[in-house]
Amino acid sequence: MSATANVSGQVDAAEIEKFDPIAHRFWDPRGEFKPLHVLNPARLQFIAAQAKLHGAQVADVGCGGGLLAEELVRGGAQVTGIDMSPAMIEVATLHALESALTVDYRMQSAESLAAQSPQAFSVVTCMELLEHVPDPAAMMLTLSALATPGGHVFVSTLNRNLRSFLGGIVAAEYVFGLLPRGTHEYARFIKPSELARAARAANLELIAMTGLAYNPLTDQAQLSRDVSINYIAHFRRAGT
Repeated sequence: MSATANVSGQVDAAEIEKFDPIAHRFWDPRGEFKPLHVLNPARLQFIAAQAKLHGAQVADVGCGGGLLAEELVRGGAQVTGIDMSPAMIEVATLHALESALTVDYRMQSAESLAAQSPQAFSVVTCMELLEHVPDPAAMMLTLSALATPGGHVFVSTLNRNLRSFLGGIVAAEYVFGLLPRGTHEYARFIKPSELARAARAANLELIAMTGLAYNPLTDQAQLSRDVSINYIAHFRRAGT
């Protein structure tokens, strides 16, 4: 689940309209964004194990209300969080102020940031966004353009198969009500092989991939070998 659609070269207004009206409830751990709150510790665990965060310049693409961005700052990173939703950027900015954290939030597209600050970030994160954009391969090119040579790119998304349809849409949106109905479109889910192919075309080498297992009965998430539903991948940009 992404808070908005921030795309390379375009903005999917329909995706933004899904989440803008409920942006003010982003930080409610029992609200519509509850799955993000549950998944965030596992995502952070994976990122911190793969890349040095202390002192890192990080671009959080599609930052939403700032859930991951704030934790990256607490880990010692200097974070630029971008999103195309004005409501989300406002929520993120206010929450960081209340938390006494410094995050450079901008209502800006990834493509614009890459043109403005090419190869400027040693770590680039893009969580639950690719399945909401029209051209994931183009977004991978933009994420690569943001990263320094040898820099890290982290992407999380949803696999496309029967299990992900049943778990990511039927169970999450209709059975357990974890997400608003219509949050995801199955056709936009991305197989790991498709993501890896897009990454290779973007000059990114796959370093590691792991599943994110979410148990709606216990409200807990953990890293898993099972990538059949949610998964997160670590890429490194070629060069030194």
